[in-house]
Amino acid sequence: MIKNYIEEANFEDTGFSYTLSLISGKHKMVILYCLMEFGVVRFNELRRYLKKVSDKTLSNNLKELEADRLVIRKEYPQIPPKVEYSLSDRGRSLMAVLDQLCVWGENNRE
Repeated sequence: MIKNYIEEANFEDTGFSYTLSLISGKHKMVILYCLMEFGVVRFNELRRYLKKVSDKTLSNNLKELEADRLVIRKEYPQIPPKVEYSLSDRGRSLMAVLDQLCVWGENNRE
């Protein structure tokens, strides 16, 4: 009976798979964590926080997070350009999960 369930089950149809698709990648969870900790953050501040990330990689991650409605991008019409990023309501709703990952890490760090 369990064998039939496993054979018919599809991991890609689970909520876990969907959540992973939103936050998978080397930098997305760190970006979200930074926005959770510091609120509104500019591109260069994110780049400094992440240390060794290229502009292109950071930009792509931010675009994906924005497309997934986890991050809000606010652009100001000025010279030089000013762009700020913050968590959307949807992104803030994910922070309880990321916060629990942090708690687990603190409790289990050697």
